[in-house]
Amino acid sequence: MPKDDPLRIAGKTYASRLIIGTGKYKSHAENAKALEASGAEIITVALRRVNISDPASPMLADHIDPKRFTYLPNSAGCATAEEALRTLRLAREAGGWNLVKLEMIGDSETLYPDMPETLKAAAMLIEDKFDVMVYCSDDPVLARRLEEMGCAAIMPLAAPIGSGLGIRNPLAIRHIVRNARAPVIVDAGVGTASDAAIAMELGCDGVLLNTAIAAARDPIAMAKAMSHAVKAGRIAYLAGRMARKSAADPSSPDDGLIGG
Repeated sequence: MPKDDPLRIAGKTYASRLIIGTGKYKSHAENAKALEASGAEIITVALRRVNISDPASPMLADHIDPKRFTYLPNSAGCATAEEALRTLRLAREAGGWNLVKLEMIGDSETLYPDMPETLKAAAMLIEDKFDVMVYCSDDPVLARRLEEMGCAAIMPLAAPIGSGLGIRNPLAIRHIVRNARAPVIVDAGVGTASDAAIAMELGCDGVLLNTAIAAARDPIAMAKAMSHAVKAGRIAYLAGRMARKSAADPSSPDDGLIGG
């Protein structure tokens, strides 16, 4: 089995290949317990929805230590590239965070990314010296263009955000992985542990998810399941799966049969 290189994003090494979010939990305390169970080291924070700096309101930092975990500020809720730049500049001023997640939603029903605006925002953020992890469609051509621009990680969707449908287009994800030099992290649509394992078996460098844990009947148990799934999927990818065949192939050979 080939040696497994660690996940590296913007010059930093991470032991876990799982990234989780901060939305839809019953409380910051539950979010913190899920984070511990998941083993994740990066947590996404939608600045327009989560309080990170107002001491008069419940603060995420009271439960999840930003010195221990990497906060990944997110441009969720921003409609234009200019708005995303302003929002993420505020994040950098508030917490010194330079690693950011760019998310430009183009459709309110599917929550698919607005790719023209994503390309524009990515260029502006990179010019402003941000390290950009970018949520994008599963289009291999656009994924390559984002990488060529200098994005720190390419994050194609598996399925619509919050849908739990799993990977709808594995061929496109595999093609993106095969041609990428930057980390490829599946983002959005993962519903359960088997979906995360499949993403890793396709060769993805990591999985980013939120609703699959937060909306589970037992978020802490699901967080632990996701941790195991990502690890198992990575090992399976490195081990190399058996070839698919159109007919049966007996496990026991015919040679040397008794009475043969």
